[in-house]
Amino acid sequence: MSVTTDPEAIREAVRDGYGRVARETQACCGPEASCCGESPADALARKFGYDAAELALLPEGANMGLSCGNPTAMASLRPGEVVLDLGSGGGFDVFIAGQKVGFTGHSIGVDMTPDILAKARRNAKTYAERTGFGNVEFRLGEIEHLPVADNSVDVVISNCVINLSPDKPQVWHEIARVLKPGGRVSVSDIHLLQPLPEALAARIDALVGCIAGAVLVEETERMIAEAGLIDCVLERDNAFVEVATSSSDPLHQEALSALPPGTTTADYITSLYITARKAE
Repeated sequence: MSVTTDPEAIREAVRDGYGRVARETQACCGPEASCCGESPADALARKFGYDAAELALLPEGANMGLSCGNPTAMASLRPGEVVLDLGSGGGFDVFIAGQKVGFTGHSIGVDMTPDILAKARRNAKTYAERTGFGNVEFRLGEIEHLPVADNSVDVVISNCVINLSPDKPQVWHEIARVLKPGGRVSVSDIHLLQPLPEALAARIDALVGCIAGAVLVEETERMIAEAGLIDCVLERDNAFVEVATSSSDPLHQEALSALPPGTTTADYITSLYITARKAE
């Protein structure tokens, strides 16, 4: 199935794909099985450095196995901060962030998929019961048009989502708009080391699987600078590539079969940790 270049068609394809993930309660990028009684999604999260104690407090189904890193760890969140998660899914990173910012902080998730948003809001009740925190909120919206006020957020996080946007420069401008002066960004996302083969880049299942929507590392660095953010640091992390390569998930295996003979996933994609900040 080919990918259209129409932005609304791309959003609808992504919305449908992730809505299906929410309804079927299965991960798109995770391993089939794990040891020691962990769910596959939690096993994947542990590979990215999430703490077992934090994971234990999450509502069932909040972790949908859609991570490609651990942006909350890179963000060095502090009590009392306002955190915004772009493409918050079932609430995974919103709930992790909520535990870190505590009673005086606020953790907001934005997602454009109604099925996923409904799931996150149900999860919020369980989160409050388990932690005693009433500090999370979920809003319906697109990350290109955030339903968030100017200069109102201390930290923007995102986990394997910006690559799916058909208008990434607009996403970075929105991040800059909502951040307070001195506010910071902590993003984990999939990037390209070189252009994808045409056969792979043209597959809508690869787009929903966090691959075909990715851009070159230097493109993201340019977009961040053009949005007015400063002190940008890009750090490669190969954990996602290792998971994707070893996964027997049919979506990944079919998409990756489009790679030229003699090449591997690691020749084309990497997970990137991105940090930056808004000038004071």
